[in-house]
Amino acid sequence: MERIKINIEKLKKETHSVNDYLDEQYGKQGTPEREEFSKNALAFYYGELIKEKRKEKHLTQQQLADQIGKERAYIAKIEQGKTDLQISNFVQIINALGLTLQVK
Repeated sequence: MERIKINIEKLKKETHSVNDYLDEQYGKQGTPEREEFSKNALAFYYGELIKEKRKEKHLTQQQLADQIGKERAYIAKIEQGKTDLQISNFVQIINALGLTLQVK
């Protein structure tokens, strides 16, 4: 069996971290562009979580909206990451989905 030799220093120079990629694409941490990216990424993430849990509960967007007193379009925007989700609405949604919010 032939042994493979790896040049660690060369590998380090050629390998980029996720932060390097984000810095290149959206600016350094703390810049307005990077903050906007982070905000949008979180909105997308929470939207996906809500959508997944809603589907697990076999609820339509309309049924979830009715439970929290909102329009179906609002739930759709949340699930698409296209709206800024207020904490009060987030708590209502997770309660309607039978989830709990733990703050550390």
